[in-house]
Amino acid sequence: MENFEYDVTFYPQKAFSKVVAFCNESGGCTLDKVPESQWSALNAVLNEKGAQGWELVQVGFGKDGCMAIWKRRRQD
Repeated sequence: MENFEYDVTFYPQKAFSKVVAFCNESGGCTLDKVPESQWSALNAVLNEKGAQGWELVQVGFGKDGCMAIWKRRRQD
């Protein structure tokens, strides 16, 4: 049986100063209007964690930043 470990990380809004999330008054946020040139900060995080063996499971964006859930196989 495979075993996994998980990592939940929070990235404050300032960590993604080049990525703009559009949030409504109820807190719902989307990234559908973000220019392609602004994705470099997000790509850097994904590639850094991926190089460490982590796979992104889920990410949620809010007005204060984003939370990412990562998993990788345990190396027992």
